[in-house]
Amino acid sequence: MKQRKNGLYPAVSEELAAVMKTGWADTELHDLAPIAQAGHTAQRRAAVSARFPGERIVVPAGNLRRRSNDTEYPFRAATEYVHLTGDQTQDAVLVLEPLADGGHEATAYLLPRSDRENGEFWLDGQGELWVGRRNSLAEAEQLLGLPCRDVRKVTAVLREAAGPVRVVRGHDARVEAALTDKVTAERDAELTVFLSELRAVKDDFEIGELESACASTARGFEDVVKVLDKAEATSERWIEGTFFLRARVEGNDVGYGSICASGPHATTLHWVRNDGPVKAGDLLLLDAGVETRSLYTADVTRTLPVSGRFTPIQRQVYDAVYAAQQAGIDAVKPGAAYRDFHEAAQRVLAERLVEWGLLEGSVDKVLELGLQRRWTLHGTGHMLGLDVHDCAHARTEAYVDCTLEPGMVLTVEPGLYFQPDDLTVPEHYRGIGVRIEDDILVTPGGHRNLSAALPRAADEVESWMAALRG
Repeated sequence: MKQRKNGLYPAVSEELAAVMKTGWADTELHDLAPIAQAGHTAQRRAAVSARFPGERIVVPAGNLRRRSNDTEYPFRAATEYVHLTGDQTQDAVLVLEPLADGGHEATAYLLPRSDRENGEFWLDGQGELWVGRRNSLAEAEQLLGLPCRDVRKVTAVLREAAGPVRVVRGHDARVEAALTDKVTAERDAELTVFLSELRAVKDDFEIGELESACASTARGFEDVVKVLDKAEATSERWIEGTFFLRARVEGNDVGYGSICASGPHATTLHWVRNDGPVKAGDLLLLDAGVETRSLYTADVTRTLPVSGRFTPIQRQVYDAVYAAQQAGIDAVKPGAAYRDFHEAAQRVLAERLVEWGLLEGSVDKVLELGLQRRWTLHGTGHMLGLDVHDCAHARTEAYVDCTLEPGMVLTVEPGLYFQPDDLTVPEHYRGIGVRIEDDILVTPGGHRNLSAALPRAADEVESWMAALRG
């Protein structure tokens, strides 16, 4: 075991080593119930098996990443691995071995319990006395519903592998090194694309997790509204910390860096510094989502008047974005083109910009040239799931050019952003940024707003804030 350079104990006596090996109770757990998604992960693995017959499939979870010196970032397992196993442990690897008579045998290679004979459990920085107990391989088999083996043997197994192999790259260098002469970038990319598209239609478990994420997120927004006075006395960081508390108590974490953008910071799309002032009379753009303990995340935005009431010009901009979002949400239904909700929302925003005299010419011409993008900037939404921008590696024809199906979950999030230094707009618009975002499930009959617990219309927002603040 590697010793810390300036540790106070430079060596371990034979007597201490002997003492540490003995006197420990048997803590093995038996008769464990499978995790809630075990049946679903088996179906997902079956889909992978059917798509790549006769090929060995390797999906790593990833490793710890160093933050500074000997401290690491909190571990978050690779999305592809989590989707196919439900497991979240570091250094793990899923291997689908092709069978001679068809199909695959799935095996999860995991770290076993810390070794008490060699002192790993108390001497190693990742030993159980330092970072906590992990499941035994037998326990993991019961939980995950598939065979589990020691991951420290996986590179040897992979080096001996014969026949075609595909691996998900970018998560585990040692796994990739073991397969370096067996894989090609093109074939591996095909695997990543397939796994990305496999997540497009959510099953019942996933929908339930996204519902839970949205419910917790709504409570996090309520928490923020209740402490806006403290944010005014400090900074945007009070808002960030308040929402983070809800995310950690009810979920795993925030699903992405919270955007707590007050005043002109709301015109910066991904303002995550969250160190600016919060002032009465300004708008607060809060874009945040709770990630559940199974790693599914919400992604919700509300733009709130810090004082509790919109000024007339703030309401004008807000109402335009609200109308655009409603048009986008109304366009979400089975059989619709994915692009329909974006185009519906953008048309409303273009109409308002022409109406206000900020753009000249017909709305159709504005949209053809994309002139509204000076102030709308981004697309109107994206797929949502284990990743906040889920299915990101899918083919264009399977994503932005696809037809919506029941079970897809996407965000609808138009916005208008008038930069503080934008001389092309009247001064009273400058520094106003508004975005409204909800998480929308495509249903057989149309759609359902998973984040509908949070009010959207301006009057409703003001009433909701007033009630929460007493």
